[in-house]
Amino acid sequence: MDRLKTIVLGASGLVAQRLQQRLFQHPWFELSAIAGRSERKGELLDSIQWNLDEKRPPFDSMILEDVYDANLPVKLYDAGIRVAFSALPSEHAVHVEPMWAQSGITVFSNASSYRQTEGVPLVIPEINRDMLTQLGAVGHPLACATNCTLLPIIMPLTPLHRAFGLRSFSVRTEQALSGGGYRLLDHRDGNSEPLNHEIPGEAEKTEAEFRRILGWTGPADIVCKRVDRKDGHFVAVTAQFETDITAKDVRQCLDDWNALNTDNPLPSAPFLPIMIQSNLDVNAHLFGDGVTFEDTPDPTVNLKTGMAIIMASIECLDSRTVSFEAYSHNTIRGAAGGLVYLAELAYSMHML
Repeated sequence: MDRLKTIVLGASGLVAQRLQQRLFQHPWFELSAIAGRSERKGELLDSIQWNLDEKRPPFDSMILEDVYDANLPVKLYDAGIRVAFSALPSEHAVHVEPMWAQSGITVFSNASSYRQTEGVPLVIPEINRDMLTQLGAVGHPLACATNCTLLPIIMPLTPLHRAFGLRSFSVRTEQALSGGGYRLLDHRDGNSEPLNHEIPGEAEKTEAEFRRILGWTGPADIVCKRVDRKDGHFVAVTAQFETDITAKDVRQCLDDWNALNTDNPLPSAPFLPIMIQSNLDVNAHLFGDGVTFEDTPDPTVNLKTGMAIIMASIECLDSRTVSFEAYSHNTIRGAAGGLVYLAELAYSMHML
């Protein structure tokens, strides 16, 4: 089948470059254009510093467009582009994304600007795919992926909540440097200054998105911290439930939920959404695809690598309290991979 023409909004950031990786050989989507800062207009994409460990995909002779050019969205729509993946910072996305969506191009946003806007779908494909039917309810087609920190929290808690009723929960996070962008990574490279562990607003965003997706109103206590690790967001969760629950119940519930998500035909869908391990290794477990962990991952070739949530150290503290650890790749499942996965879902629902 013909691939759908797409554009990435953003050129140099980690998420923008993860999107370039994923779209290079994507079976459904073709990367036809990239738009960045106005001063970069006309530059070759290859001239932009590549900030990922993996080899840059060869987009020969692709020229950067100006993401702020008000005439560009209609021009590109007329040229056949139908989807925009936005990796813009929130302070720019809030102005730019509606401009692109109003042209008729469907915008899938990684920014937080519209995640709490009524009528803008905020979707995790395994959890609330039906919310995607709201696409276009605000007058233009715009949908959002979630905050990267939310994924390792909400993915395990969703099936447990639906089976046993979530009463309350607390979370302590350890979030990778890449969550703060490549400039934070560059700043930390060889820098002996103490790391600022605080992430202002992160806990509040994470809680608000959890509540919107699940429609849940109970008490939550979330503390988010930055750690000196390149990639991967780790969470330690303690949750109280409305009914009695055993470790065997937890495992059966998660196995049943995984079974519901087996044979997902979307290219970026992991083989299983949750990989359960006895212990969590933040190095060995970064690139899980639902079945295995890759030693030499290449997201350009394997769209599933890094898309699974890893869960470990499951323990029942009393008859209604469960603790566990979970882990996810923040720039893949928590950002670019999750965004493309969302667009795949919309495409499979004949919404593009």
